[in-house]
Amino acid sequence: MASLDSVSLAILLGAALIMAGILSSLLALRFGAPLLLVFLLIGMLAGDSGPGQLSFDDVRSTYLVGSVALALILFDGGLKTRFQSIRAVLAPSTVLATVGVLLTALVTAPFAKYVLDLNWSESLLVGAVVASTDAAAVFLLVHAQGLRLRPRVGATLEAESGTNDPFAVFLTLMLVQYISLGQSSAAHIALEFIREAGLGAIVGVIGGRLVVVGLNRVALPQGLHAPFVATAALVIFGAAQIAHASGFLAVYLAGIIIGNRPTRAHNSVVTFLDAATWLAQIVMFVMLGLLVSPQRLVSSIGPAVLVALVLMLLARPLAVFLCLAPFRFNWREKLFIAWTGLRGAVAIFLASIPMLVGLSKAYLYFDVAFVVVFISLLLQGWTLAPAARLLHVALPRADRGPRRVELDLPGQLEQQLVGYPVRSKSLYFRRGLIPSWSKPTLVIRDERILSPTEADPIAPGDYIYLLAPPEKAEALDRFFVDMAPSSAPDPHLLGDFTVSGEHTLGELAAIYGVAVGEEQAKLTLADYFDIHLDHAPKEGAELVLDPIVLVARSISGGRVSVIGLRLPEEEEVAVPLTRMQTFRRKLAEIWSQVAGV
Repeated sequence: MASLDSVSLAILLGAALIMAGILSSLLALRFGAPLLLVFLLIGMLAGDSGPGQLSFDDVRSTYLVGSVALALILFDGGLKTRFQSIRAVLAPSTVLATVGVLLTALVTAPFAKYVLDLNWSESLLVGAVVASTDAAAVFLLVHAQGLRLRPRVGATLEAESGTNDPFAVFLTLMLVQYISLGQSSAAHIALEFIREAGLGAIVGVIGGRLVVVGLNRVALPQGLHAPFVATAALVIFGAAQIAHASGFLAVYLAGIIIGNRPTRAHNSVVTFLDAATWLAQIVMFVMLGLLVSPQRLVSSIGPAVLVALVLMLLARPLAVFLCLAPFRFNWREKLFIAWTGLRGAVAIFLASIPMLVGLSKAYLYFDVAFVVVFISLLLQGWTLAPAARLLHVALPRADRGPRRVELDLPGQLEQQLVGYPVRSKSLYFRRGLIPSWSKPTLVIRDERILSPTEADPIAPGDYIYLLAPPEKAEALDRFFVDMAPSSAPDPHLLGDFTVSGEHTLGELAAIYGVAVGEEQAKLTLADYFDIHLDHAPKEGAELVLDPIVLVARSISGGRVSVIGLRLPEEEEVAVPLTRMQTFRRKLAEIWSQVAGV
């Protein structure tokens, strides 16, 4: 009976730890503390050196849980990644995810060798363990701090943090193998990398396509679609690993394939995986915290802090500036990308590999990784929002989106039902604008179901349901959120919405129903300004794209980087002119008279 009681006690304490981690998120979000750091601290407090007095040293279980958690996190990241949004930044993101990781490890290694008294191969292993950024840490903190990054910066960070983990895992495993066996060669490492990356990509693409086919053709009972997809992701990961391919790359690519194709129960799958990855992160951080020994940290905390500072202030910025030099990023964007290289559970997970294979000084790697992650989350995590605003890479944060209801329609995959409450200050109510690809279907008013014709005119407080493609449903939010108040003297100077200059005219036309030619549809908005302005673009420059006026809001590198959209109004409101505007108008009138003569 004692053994049964111990199992029950383990279940109770494990569930209590996870519940404490979830509840601690309320404090982290309220006071701005990096959320993931809280979970590490909970694990430390529960360990044998803390009040919890739990003795835990099962590295194998930690590695197993970490592998599953990281696979689910990467799969979820791929599932939410719109290929169209990262296509323009694939080249710089790939360079950062490979060459950037290698450069970061190489620059960190000499300092690790000196302060930790290691040989070159061991110091390179330290650099490889802490070289990759953590996708979960980056975007969790960006979301928690209410940041809305410029599209190119956000897409670059998203693609880099999702794809650099496989290379960091490969680099770590190669160095562990070299230290264990004492032999390897550059040619062998290059061939292994090509084989793992190539085979991992093949497994991921094929696996993703098979999941899409199975999801759409197999009549699963309601509620089983999401568990099926999550389990399939782990099958893809395990199959790739058994084939000695990169399972992490395979599962990330499979997520991108599934997320960018029409599938059944897409919304329920995303919601389920959000919860699954959230739980996986909590469990992983708590278990990693349990492995930490504060007494052991005392002897290495000083050198580890120096390694963390070199990594954040020298190695990562140097790697970012060198890797992004061939691409059109300004220095502010490069500096922010360098500062946003947060280290998370991936670094501690990689540090558990030397412990698993029994390398000498294995606990030193783990302790250094823990200190690096702790300082990164503490210092970079707390300063992420101020850095984004100081470097002007954060766009104004829109109000919290409207309450959106999404319903899958049986028998087809192309359309779903999307519902919103109609607000009195929303763009839909005030201007009657709606994208051409959406179709109002029904209106609920006072618990009565009406057709759009019967409900006309729509009134605030109504609930309207529209047919829309699943991949575009989120784009409807902007039409049902409160419009920002206009600013004097000209309420339309900056436009109703802002978009990145990297978006194409075709994307704009799809949302607002603007008619553009096939050739023009491929142009970015920045290109459109370059072609149609007869001078260098300046803030406030305007171009008409019937019925929308494009307004240049921000200039970067001589090109328009942020554009305001001035949408048509039913009535034009007379606005008092300033003295400068009056002077300019009179000057224009005189010039037109002179030109006419």
